[in-house]
Amino acid sequence: MREATKTRAVRSPEFYGTFMNGRVLDIGCGDDLCVPHAVPFDQQEGDANHILSYLQPQSFDCVHSSHCLEHVLDPAQCLKDWWSLVKPGGFLITVVPDEDFYEQGNWPSLFNPDHKHTFRLDGKSSWSPVSRCLPELVASLPGAHILSAQRQVDGYSGAKLLMTKRSSHGRVYSRPARSSRFRDLKHTASTVARRCIVHARLAETVIDRLLINAALATKSPIDQTLGNALAQIEVVARKDVC
Repeated sequence: MREATKTRAVRSPEFYGTFMNGRVLDIGCGDDLCVPHAVPFDQQEGDANHILSYLQPQSFDCVHSSHCLEHVLDPAQCLKDWWSLVKPGGFLITVVPDEDFYEQGNWPSLFNPDHKHTFRLDGKSSWSPVSRCLPELVASLPGAHILSAQRQVDGYSGAKLLMTKRSSHGRVYSRPARSSRFRDLKHTASTVARRCIVHARLAETVIDRLLINAALATKSPIDQTLGNALAQIEVVARKDVC
């Protein structure tokens, strides 16, 4: 999943000009940098859980992280450490999966077994036992001013979330079983696409579409980040100038 590339479709040129003009650190970027001049920090560079062991405080104008915070051990501590890397007047941009649109009421995650936390945009209650409110976490950072906090679901596949109703204790979801038919279709889709298509990116697109169709046919939850879809939350914060 190339989430930074997909997110460009919902970010304006002004967004990049305003927040990513200076020295940028991109945490958990893989081979998909948020901007070409960003400094990458992924597993080959070190452990994002202990990033201060590798980088100096206040050394970046912008720290960007996309779909990394859900994998760390302690999101609050990691955000504090990442925040310390931001220069006064600089920015922290954090993107995480939206728990409702991505996990769809299921925990542990059906789509990524390495997810350790889920994230919501607002509200005090959640169906998830490991839910955190991302804007609240960011707002608690010293000298942080949230400039924007939004849900980005561009390209959402249109499949139902299988939500039934909301109760006084939070959201109540149905949880259909992952059928053997879906597993068979998933295996067939992957095999056919990889055998018939040489170009890797085109193969990914075909596999994603086949998996979406298979999930719809079996009424199974769908990975809402397949194809060009987004199912995420983005929070942008500025650090006070001392």
